[in-house]
Amino acid sequence: MKLDQEARYAENHEWARWAGDEIVCGISDHAQESLSDVVYVELPEEGDEFEKGDIFGVVESVKAASDLYMPMGGEVIAINEELEDAPELVNHDPYGAGWMIRIAPSNPSEFEDLATARDYEARIIKEEGEA
Repeated sequence: MKLDQEARYAENHEWARWAGDEIVCGISDHAQESLSDVVYVELPEEGDEFEKGDIFGVVESVKAASDLYMPMGGEVIAINEELEDAPELVNHDPYGAGWMIRIAPSNPSEFEDLATARDYEARIIKEEGEA
């Protein structure tokens, strides 16, 4: 499982990372591995506003469809339009080319509430050990 040490992780396996005064979001490497081959990504419109925990989209794979949850509240200022024609980018590079949305955070301090890479990894290991 790859981790982005600069990112923070939400309960539902989304990640958030600062890029200047914006937050870039996507799903973790663990999440894309669990989903298997991603075949479709549905993202919101630029200008849409969401609260932390709101559903902002859907990712579909050959195995299942999963809702995407906002790791932080904010306004969507950009979406990764490349995912429309190449959803497999989520599998190949979840922290880079497979990013999903950029937001202007409404409450930047919510970033501190997200799990660090170390804490997220420990949670995944614990969950897999209990399965």
